Amino acid sequence: MNRRRFLMTALFVPAGLAPASAQAPSWPATTLRLVVPFAAGGPTDVAARLLADALSSKFPQRVIIENVTGAGTVVGTTRVATAKDGHTFLIATVAHAVNSVLFANLPFDPLKDFRGVALVGIVPQIVLVNNDVQASTLPELLELARTRPGGLTYGSAGIGSAQHLAAELLKSVAKIDLQHVPYRGSGPAVTDLIGGTLDVVIDSAATAIQQVKSGSARALAVTTSQRLSALPDVPTVAESLPGYEAYTWNAILAPVGAPSTSLAIMNSAINAALAEPGLATRLSELGMTVSRNSTPESTDKFVAEEITKWQALLRATDAKRN
Repeated sequence: MNRRRFLMTALFVPAGLAPASAQAPSWPATTLRLVVPFAAGGPTDVAARLLADALSSKFPQRVIIENVTGAGTVVGTTRVATAKDGHTFLIATVAHAVNSVLFANLPFDPLKDFRGVALVGIVPQIVLVNNDVQASTLPELLELARTRPGGLTYGSAGIGSAQHLAAELLKSVAKIDLQHVPYRGSGPAVTDLIGGTLDVVIDSAATAIQQVKSGSARALAVTTSQRLSALPDVPTVAESLPGYEAYTWNAILAPVGAPSTSLAIMNSAINAALAEPGLATRLSELGMTVSRNSTPESTDKFVAEEITKWQALLRATDAKRN
């Protein structure tokens, strides 16, 4: 038995239950697949690839990324919901929480057809404005919006995206009106923000921080309850609007039929990987607050709470079902 298989056996066989001649665990038996329902190169894909590399060192089999795009995140999510191989997992984001509101004939139930494996982390967002907007603070932006109802625009990666949800929550809490301009991705929206076509984009910290530091756009606020260490002088939205909190997240989900044993092994490996300074540092550099010691049960609870929060918001807006 090689050293890697021995270590895997020691890690996943409970103390006192290992036979005298320890055998490598029967799972995983083949390549593990993490399905990213977004195009390659985006912040979710980058984080997923870092995680896959870390997990590949913990299993005798490779962990690979499959980018399966289409219909928002529906095509990739369906791919996992219908997987029967026991080795295919979904990299889910906040978009997973709102699909059943946005699509009339969704081929899966976001809650009932999946089981939580592990929460990887929370990704804050940053309220960005182009450098010509006459507002240097969030309160000034809100006042400007109130004096020009519907006169300011915000861009997003489409209805149901993290940018869209954060902006709609801002509109709801602040009681302002912003005109939504959906794009096919957050990159084009940020490009138009920098070019002056858009007034506001609430973008992932993973990509927004570099725009702020380069001077391409101005940061007015952070969407999470705590300020970011990378931008300590940028206040939170909640400092002006108590109770506001928005973020995206990365969670690993499995099809509902996946064996509990495989979920437990995968959860242990993910938590071990996230505890390593190398991966934790890389993810932190992407703006992620890394999760520690999540369980399949706590992941299920987290996803259910996100579904309740965001679906209620979307039902109160003019978001259209497809």
